[in-house]
Amino acid sequence: MKVEVKKLPRNQVELIIELSLAEYEPFLEPAAKKISEAIKIPGFRPGKASLEIIKQKVGENQIWQEALELAIKKTFSQALKEQNLDTVGRPEIDVVKLAPGNPVVYKATVSLFPKVKLGDYKKIKITKKPAEVKAEQIKKAISDLQKMRASETLVDRKSKSGDKVEIDFSASLDKIPLENGQSQNYPLVIGEGSFIPGFEDQIIDLAKEETKDFQLTFPQDYHQKNLAGKLVDFKVKMKAVYQLDLPELNDDFAKSLGQFKNFAEVEEKIKDNLKAEANFRSNQELEEEVIDKVIEQCTFDDIPDVLINSETKKMVEELEHNLSHQGLKLDDYLAHLKKTKDELTLDFVPQAAKRVKSALVIREISNQEKIIATKEEINEEIKKITASGADSEISDLTNLAAYQDYLASVLTARKVVDYLKSTLVK
Repeated sequence: MKVEVKKLPRNQVELIIELSLAEYEPFLEPAAKKISEAIKIPGFRPGKASLEIIKQKVGENQIWQEALELAIKKTFSQALKEQNLDTVGRPEIDVVKLAPGNPVVYKATVSLFPKVKLGDYKKIKITKKPAEVKAEQIKKAISDLQKMRASETLVDRKSKSGDKVEIDFSASLDKIPLENGQSQNYPLVIGEGSFIPGFEDQIIDLAKEETKDFQLTFPQDYHQKNLAGKLVDFKVKMKAVYQLDLPELNDDFAKSLGQFKNFAEVEEKIKDNLKAEANFRSNQELEEEVIDKVIEQCTFDDIPDVLINSETKKMVEELEHNLSHQGLKLDDYLAHLKKTKDELTLDFVPQAAKRVKSALVIREISNQEKIIATKEEINEEIKKITASGADSEISDLTNLAAYQDYLASVLTARKVVDYLKSTLVK
């Protein structure tokens, strides 16, 4: 087998691979068998006719054509191994020469796995910031819990701050109704600031069936750019006013929650939960800072488009999965953003490139420092997954070699990040 390698831009290579007649002939017999399994040949069971019989039936050209896929599958991987090429993604194959009785030549264009040159990252020093829980956070969490247990009473009076109301409203810009700018019987607690600034102040002192027209300027940083800084007309009708009575924060309130003996236990539990959340966020931010600092020290070969495209696709799928858990659809989310799926994917490119670089750095450090997930660690992770009550589909996956390879990759990455934290963080 002759292999000619040509370097291309964007970290790609072109391999021209030539197979002699003697090297190609071993693929003809299995190709003929595959053809004979798909066609009827009188006097022969499927797959049992000889090469010569198949040649007479379909012609030599078809056998050679069928053998090409088998030949490429085997010889392409051999060529990569011989040339010591680490590739990513599927190759683009073009047949240069395919004629019975002659050497076979094909061209394969493929992206190389980008090489990473690590800087002197071990000299990086990062100070871990303490995770803090402020008294205001605890107070707000308790207040939110108190509001969740509030009783509602329908009242015949004008609305005031702290009331829950139901309203019909419509919004228009330059006398044109806004898309999704209308609602009926919309529930709202006055004073919680869930609408744009000023809206809730405008609906104070309205009794049932009263209406009010007013204008508000949307914030400059509003997420819908077409409304940011714009003066919008609102028309509101009050449908119902409910007085909210908050329960007293005492031991009886604690007992009503079903798992506490007194209110002090509630405060302690809330504090512990907030502390756990703060530690989790702090650790995430620390890991991101560690990887970012290491990336700054590295130099990378050109990153192939196939890696960026794969990562952006994964990010869109992750978003779609997260939305589905909230009862939302990606199409509705895109409509809200006024973007197409392609535009959203394009927005993800910078973050995707960063994620690819992170993976490349972790891979390189894993290789250099000989950090890998052991078989015992993989088995322990599988035990945790099956013991956690995962559905049968996930449990079945744990028996597959491909899924175990995936777990090995995840656990190795985790070990590398832990190694970096222990080395760089003080």
